[in-house]
Amino acid sequence: MKTGNLYLNAEAPATGEVFEPLLAHGGVLIERIRSSSRIEPGEYVQEQDEWVALLRGEATLRVAGEMVALREGDHLFLPARVPHTVLSVSEGALWLAVHIHGKPAGPE
Repeated sequence: MKTGNLYLNAEAPATGEVFEPLLAHGGVLIERIRSSSRIEPGEYVQEQDEWVALLRGEATLRVAGEMVALREGDHLFLPARVPHTVLSVSEGALWLAVHIHGKPAGPE
């Protein structure tokens, strides 16, 4: 059994963000994201749902035209196909992202 630590080797990159897959299983991808305060904001429109938690730092996003401020410990659900942009982020911000592909569970 392999273990890991989200905070180990979690330094900020010189610029931008680094996306590190931690687990891919079935229709779920879990990744750690390390952020520099020097990012180039770009709009994301994804085909899968995503849940993010900000483990360290602060960030400001625009989600479907609405400003969302996150601080350490905050989490956010981003439904599929909803435009979102990371506008600013503190140096060394650390995220946990869960991408959920496929049909949602439940009765059909």
